[in-house]
Amino acid sequence: MYGDFDRCVRAVRSKDARFDGWFFTAVLTTGIYCRPSCPVVPPKPANMTFHPSAAACQQAGFRACKRCRPDSSPGSPEWNQRADLVARAMRLIGDGVVDREGVPGLAERLGYSTRQVERQLLAELGAGPLALARAQRAQTARLLIETTDLPMARIAFGAGFSSIRTFNDTVREVFALAPGELRQRAAKRTADSARRGGEAAVRLADGASPVRAERRTAGASQAGADSRAEAPGTAGALGTISLRLPFRAPLNPDNLFGHLAATAVPGVEEWRGGAYRRTLRLPYGHGIVALTPHPDHIGCRLTLTDPRDLTIAISRCRRLLDLDADPVAVDGQLADDPLLAPLVAKAPGRRVPRTVDEAEFAVRAVLGQQVSTAAARTHAARLVTAHGEPVDDPEGGLTHLFPAPEALAALDPESLALPRSRRTTLTTLVRHLADGTLRLGVENDWERARAQLAALPGFGPWTTEVIAMRALGDPDAFLPSDLGIRRAAQALGLPHTPAALTARATAWRPWRAYAVQYLWATDDHAINHLPA
Repeated sequence: MYGDFDRCVRAVRSKDARFDGWFFTAVLTTGIYCRPSCPVVPPKPANMTFHPSAAACQQAGFRACKRCRPDSSPGSPEWNQRADLVARAMRLIGDGVVDREGVPGLAERLGYSTRQVERQLLAELGAGPLALARAQRAQTARLLIETTDLPMARIAFGAGFSSIRTFNDTVREVFALAPGELRQRAAKRTADSARRGGEAAVRLADGASPVRAERRTAGASQAGADSRAEAPGTAGALGTISLRLPFRAPLNPDNLFGHLAATAVPGVEEWRGGAYRRTLRLPYGHGIVALTPHPDHIGCRLTLTDPRDLTIAISRCRRLLDLDADPVAVDGQLADDPLLAPLVAKAPGRRVPRTVDEAEFAVRAVLGQQVSTAAARTHAARLVTAHGEPVDDPEGGLTHLFPAPEALAALDPESLALPRSRRTTLTTLVRHLADGTLRLGVENDWERARAQLAALPGFGPWTTEVIAMRALGDPDAFLPSDLGIRRAAQALGLPHTPAALTARATAWRPWRAYAVQYLWATDDHAINHLPA
């Protein structure tokens, strides 16, 4: 979109928040870059240039706006609706692969040479993988500087910088302030808010819900996490941080949180105090997250055992809740079908509930074949109790991490209370996941992963497509053989045989996974209702 100058100018003048993350506005006269919805008076068109990423703005010498904080914009929806090299690379960079494995590791995961990856990212985003990862580290550092009392040295290494000097230079270059000055400004904002009647009152006056930073904090962050008006915390043995995850409105939380709560595996997930809580298996340790829906953001409270995991944890939480989707584009196309239009108008902004762990979801999809939701939860809970890693949760009832494929690869099939054919399906799946012959991560080509899944015993179209929809993140995954979908289609007057419904759904592409959510929502199942 950033290449259409006139369209970008119209978006900036209208301050349309729907375009935040699609492109960034760089102002030639001030040397800063902003999100399209920046509240300041828009500059003259002659003084605007447009860039596809924050990293491209920084590469061009522009600094982040202190007013609109463009680094806290939702991510571009393009990376979740595409399966090409650039989109897969962006998902991996967001998951911290460059920081952990370098550019060669990124290229190896993608199956391309380092030169090819760099060339394609530069052509489309105006920045290479190192610059994109550097922009993410800068955003991580800002969040930690402003929301914690951690020593700057710990923030530098926790955010992924190789030295304190690089950390200082990057923060000054990107934000035009030294790290200490960023922290002082944040403290002043907090004090000013308190003088005006208290931080919570200010937020409620703005139509937002109060969010606070905890007194035990450690971490690392990324774009799509907003720390505005957070109070500083202090370091502790177990890091906890609260922040806000922005999204493009509208967002209907009913089926999103309803699905996660209704299918929650005891010990791994729970609904408590108006929040969906679950354990997280992360590269450097583990964590617990509580996600709470609010009208204009998702409250996110993360407890981590290693400060380096915050970036990855935020990325996976955003992916779980499909927060980078563009609901206006999705709903606009689905509403063109006169039979779907009433469903869209009644509850716009439905998201696809996804997962924080692709291998975990694949195992759970097999356990859920041809059984009720309650039975699937029971089977999964038994696996967790027998093979999961114990964790401590002082604030709730979470007890384990879901077992990794390596832990399940050696399980005795006879110990599973499943039909023999289902045991074979499950053990074959975990063996392929454990030895690396099957990968379901964010780097995957969706069609290749589908072909690999379909080749496994016991994997029919339903299991393959539900994994494509919720684990791989394909927005066009479709379940025409699902009983709930067929019932809904028949009730609406749509074709209800798989072949005929697939033909009709051609007009819904590339958003058929969202059409599935609207069709499922016609049923009075618990997955469609926000828990009390």
